[in-house]
Amino acid sequence: MRQIVLDTETTGLDPASGDRVIEVAAIEIFNFMPTGATFHQLVDPERDIPEDATRIHGMTAEMLRGKPLFRDIAGPMLDFLGEAEIIAHNAPFDFGFLDAELVRAGHRRLDRTRMVDSLAIAKRRYPGLPNSLDSLCRRLGVDNSMRTSHNALLDVKLLAEVYLELMGGKQPGFELAARPARPVLVGDVVVAPVARTPRPIIPSTAEIAAHEGFVAKKLKDPLWPTLAAPAGLQ
Repeated sequence: MRQIVLDTETTGLDPASGDRVIEVAAIEIFNFMPTGATFHQLVDPERDIPEDATRIHGMTAEMLRGKPLFRDIAGPMLDFLGEAEIIAHNAPFDFGFLDAELVRAGHRRLDRTRMVDSLAIAKRRYPGLPNSLDSLCRRLGVDNSMRTSHNALLDVKLLAEVYLELMGGKQPGFELAARPARPVLVGDVVVAPVARTPRPIIPSTAEIAAHEGFVAKKLKDPLWPTLAAPAGLQ
C-alpha cells in the first residue's frame, strides 16, 4: 500500500482571497514505512507575503523570488503523488490550496477520496486533547526539538513519524519484500535512493536436525511434521 505524507506552506489562510502556495513537501510511505522517496519544492507565489505569515514560516517574497512557479512544478508533483492516498494534518486546508493552484495551472483537482486527515485521526484517538503537530510529537515521543518555525519539509518528516505512531508504531527497516527503489526529487535534483537487498534466513543442516530432534523429544503429537516444510527447510 503506497501512501504520501504531504504538507504545504502558504501566504495566508484562504486561496479564494488570493493566497498562494509557497512550499510543497511530500514523503512516500509503503506498507506504513518510509521508503526514502521525497518531493520538495519552494515556489514563487507571484505576490507579497504578509508579515503574519512570515512570522509563522519565516519566508518572505524576496526569498522566493526566482523560484519555480507552481505551474512549473505541478507536473512533477502530480507524478510523485501518483494515485496514492495523501495524508496531511488538517488535510482539507492543504487540499484546498493545492486544488486552487492546480486549477490555475490547468490541471484537475485532487480526488477527495484520496484524502487522509491525520488531524481527524488524532481527534478520534485523543478526544478533548490538543492535537496540533507539536502536541502529538510530545505525546507520541517524536523529537521535534529542531522545529522552531513552520517548514514544510521538516513538518512532513515529523508528520510521517506521528502518522506511523497513530497507525500502530510501525518502524522503518522491517519490510521483508523486495521493492524497486523510487527516485527522490529535491528541488530540481533527482537522486536515486539505495535499494534494500532482501536477506533470507536459511538454517543450516545442523540447525534443521536440532529442530527435528527437539520436536520429536519435547512435543506430544506435534503438528510440525504434518505441515508442508517452509521455503529453506525442504
